Amino acid sequence: MRIQFLLLFLLLLLTSCLDADKGQKLTIASAANMQFATRELAGAFSEASGIETELILGASGNLTAQIASGAPYDVFLSADMQYPRYLYERGFGYQEPEVYGYGQLVLWSCTDDLVPSIDVLNKDNIRHIAIPNPELAPYGKAAREVLDSHEMYEQVAPKLVFGESVAQTNQFIRTGAAEIGFTALSVVVSPQLKEVGKWTPLPREQYTPIAQGILIVGNQAKPPENALKFYTFLKSTTGREILSRYGYLSAYE
Repeated sequence: MRIQFLLLFLLLLLTSCLDADKGQKLTIASAANMQFATRELAGAFSEASGIETELILGASGNLTAQIASGAPYDVFLSADMQYPRYLYERGFGYQEPEVYGYGQLVLWSCTDDLVPSIDVLNKDNIRHIAIPNPELAPYGKAAREVLDSHEMYEQVAPKLVFGESVAQTNQFIRTGAAEIGFTALSVVVSPQLKEVGKWTPLPREQYTPIAQGILIVGNQAKPPENALKFYTFLKSTTGREILSRYGYLSAYE
């Protein structure tokens, strides 16, 4: 009987340890434009803190819907402030969201001998233009603003191929399904893609500043200490340096 009791005690202790380890994992829901930067941020954070991270990537609008439906995310890195504010106002945030950086928009092409520019969008050899869905992705909304500023949207509308997120838009461009497209600067300067294709930055005055927000998601299942640690890390020198390398303009200077 004593041996059985000891085995039961050890089993309960092991289960408790496993649960504690599981509780250490930080789940980060990240806008697709941040996919490469978030992976580096999460890796550096885990190395510094010992806290395991899990990344969920998607369009900011879709991630917002998931959080509102109860998805157990701890941190939300949005491509704008609209979605984090929406969630906070409805009780899904531990504290008010904050801008962590400003994204930049570029035109990118993986088509040989094509130099990306607004002027080429009307050319006959451009049959498809990839753009993140403006209804879901803030970078798509910015791209729509650029086209409107040039009074081109109606002209090129038949050529537009909408990606659910920046990541899907990138896939259209990389595979040649679209000869050219709008995406985030953070994508084309990433170590994974910096040698792929050609890109041209778009003047920032042609679109509303892409103020990207962080929300600590309110989660009653566990305290937000680890999420707050990541929040602090994002604002640290290391966090700011990583964001800068991926082309984000700092919000903390």
